[in-house]
Amino acid sequence: MTNHRDESNTSSYFFCRSLPPGLEGLNELALDLRWTWSHFSDRLWEQLDPEAWERTGNPYFILQSVSQARLEEAAQNPTLKHDLRMWEEQRNRYLNDPGWFGQTYPTSDLQRVAYFSMEFGLSEALPIYSGGLGILAGDHLSAASDLGVPIVGIGLLYQQGYFRQILSPEAWQLEVFPYNDPMSLPVMPVQHSEGGWLRVKLELPGRSLLVRVWQARVGKVTLYLLDSNDPLNTPKDRGITANLYPGGQEQRLLQEIVLGIGGWRVLDALGCAIDVCHLNEGHAAFAILARIRSFMVNTRQSFPVALAATRAGNVFTTHTPVEAAFDQYDPSLIRPYAQFLSTLVGVPVDQLLALGRRDASNTNEPFNMAYLAVRGCGGVNGVSQLHGQVSRNIFQPLFPRWPEIEIPVGHITNGIHVPSWDSQAADTLWTNACGKERWVGTLKDLCPLITKLSDETLWSFRVSQRVALIDYVRRRLVRQRQEHGASEELIEEARHAFDPNALTLGFARRFTAYKRPTLLLTDRDRFIRLLSDPQHPVQLIMAGKAHPHDEEGKRLVQTLAQFAAEPALRNRVVFLEDYEMTLAQELVAGIDVWLNTPRRPLEASGTSGMKVLVNGGLNLSELDGWWAEAYTPNVGWALGKIEPNLDGLPDAEEAAQLYDLLEYQIIPEFYERDHEAIPCRWIERVRTSMSQLTPLYSSNRMVREYVENAYLPASQAYHRRVADGGKLARELHDWQHRIQEHWTTLRFGDMQVIKIDEDWSFEIQVHCGSLEPEMVSVELYADRYLDSPSNRTVLDLKGPVSGLVNAYLYCGNASAIRPADHYTPRIVPTYLHAAVPLECREILWMR
Repeated sequence: MTNHRDESNTSSYFFCRSLPPGLEGLNELALDLRWTWSHFSDRLWEQLDPEAWERTGNPYFILQSVSQARLEEAAQNPTLKHDLRMWEEQRNRYLNDPGWFGQTYPTSDLQRVAYFSMEFGLSEALPIYSGGLGILAGDHLSAASDLGVPIVGIGLLYQQGYFRQILSPEAWQLEVFPYNDPMSLPVMPVQHSEGGWLRVKLELPGRSLLVRVWQARVGKVTLYLLDSNDPLNTPKDRGITANLYPGGQEQRLLQEIVLGIGGWRVLDALGCAIDVCHLNEGHAAFAILARIRSFMVNTRQSFPVALAATRAGNVFTTHTPVEAAFDQYDPSLIRPYAQFLSTLVGVPVDQLLALGRRDASNTNEPFNMAYLAVRGCGGVNGVSQLHGQVSRNIFQPLFPRWPEIEIPVGHITNGIHVPSWDSQAADTLWTNACGKERWVGTLKDLCPLITKLSDETLWSFRVSQRVALIDYVRRRLVRQRQEHGASEELIEEARHAFDPNALTLGFARRFTAYKRPTLLLTDRDRFIRLLSDPQHPVQLIMAGKAHPHDEEGKRLVQTLAQFAAEPALRNRVVFLEDYEMTLAQELVAGIDVWLNTPRRPLEASGTSGMKVLVNGGLNLSELDGWWAEAYTPNVGWALGKIEPNLDGLPDAEEAAQLYDLLEYQIIPEFYERDHEAIPCRWIERVRTSMSQLTPLYSSNRMVREYVENAYLPASQAYHRRVADGGKLARELHDWQHRIQEHWTTLRFGDMQVIKIDEDWSFEIQVHCGSLEPEMVSVELYADRYLDSPSNRTVLDLKGPVSGLVNAYLYCGNASAIRPADHYTPRIVPTYLHAAVPLECREILWMR
């Protein structure tokens, strides 16, 4: 398997300084983002510059800014040099280890996966993310590195990235956009094979666009980042990659062209042969067209054949719980760019635009990036079991007359990269219990090892976590009030805020209406009474940003920030500004109970609550996303009801449920202590949550599922279709064409149903028209009924019907537990290597 670190030459010309003997390895360490999940390496940077480490968490910046005298002094420190040598030895072993994938699938034809995402959250040192989508992408790459999965990442390098949050005196969110200086980011320019900085060219209406290529290392994984800020571009085009998720639709469209088309051209320029293309959301769907174009150039096949060949190797993960959230472009905006794309792949512009419409013939319909992704991929998945169900409902219009349960959208539930989110104390606890290599294997032995930890050990661990969090909150609150020009009295108060022994609740996430952050304040008086109980004190730490264009989200921020500022609550409630990865890592380490109150079913998955698991925190969450499948009464608490319908309870009813859980279950259980002051029931819940849920909701499990359920099948299907110059793809296209051309010639004839013992026996005549019987499948379908799931029975072809032309008899049995009229005969296309209905959506029902 190719080592991704060697796929391109990286230039060392941006910043390079001479390091004293014994410290030469610091350059490699600073540029490998694997340090983001290594507590061991934290000590090195903290020793070099404690203040810069606390404020930036950026080793590459520290290496640039620390004085030569300080480096010379550090070179005389035998402990630091010993730590660096140990890190280098450990890193070399890590990079040379084939990992789970190399050991499990040593002869696999899966050589490389390209993972496209609009954002990647790996560290505050590389601020090119906004929230959950980016954090998930970063965790995906980190876990792939640990497991040895051959992935390369493709993203954008934003000049400003996402905004930083400041609150006005009225607690209104203000946004600032600091410049991402590439000189201080842990990235390097990618060097072209012929020398010089690698740039790819894109043809846009009336002009060309040059895109520069950068590289970040993530352990064994390479992340390529594209940037339009090239001096040869027009001033407007230089700003295409200025901001993550800009307000203007045209800039957003251009970003997605750069990501998808430009990203694929980068892979071509680097000679990276890709087996599987993974689209993390529909933003990168233009990569489908770029891959088609590459196949057409290499094989001289037509666009339809190239689509049939390459789509098998594409995987689309949707994170969206509502159709309105998909990126959609007005025809008048996208048509000039589609003209360029249609020329690229040699098809009429309307044929190309039809791939992104629900109704292919409606030229006034907006172009939907998610529709393009569905039509250009061989596999589609949501990010939790419930979200898979929601997504099948969203995409059902693309498969008219197909039952919702058969819409080809599965699910792979999200997970988090545990080593990136465990605290130093949690790392030590798990290492002592389960060993250093616990997150790089199959996780099967972790549960029983953690369950052996004593109550005393777990409670001491949890107390230390909470104490560390309160210390961090105080420091951050002091700085926050200083920056706002607060009085010395308020600043001094912040130095002693909060109680390290009190039950500590956490609520931190993106602030938007469906997250219902103010559900906590539905009954303000009751909530304040719970917080202010002198015998059983409760404290609440909050943080979160609203999208710059979400006025309602900003009002929610203001409401909770003003609540926290009330004089009577200042020692019980705090709102910390500028929620980002560093703050999130501190919160998930020390919070006792993580609150999550989305409106079901609008939380596709959610991962913040997963991050508390390894650190011994518990969840109180709506039964939505991941918690709908993770919750049992012994691991945490749930809002809402476990029921098959998708909708949750009314807000007022769930708020009352929230208060009841706090008042009658959570608070009493936390303060119910034995003779050694240990809350035994609470700790048993912590032990169960840590042991059962942490491995299950880790990105280790998630990435292994992607490998086995998505990547390997996609790679095998892709290689079958492209073999012999695309022979199977041509046959598949011919089959699709015949099905579509002659489908209307099919019809049903007579049907007879009789009961034999416990079954209904069906005999059905089918007139195949201009199609061969082998091209279709005749089935009985029954919807879900009471406790019985939906049922699909394939009938057997018994032979031609005498006296009729191209008519055949199909027979089969179905259970008589249900009435015979529950079973509806239907005809669907069938082909050994085709994904139906994803690639051929025709269906004919008898009634």
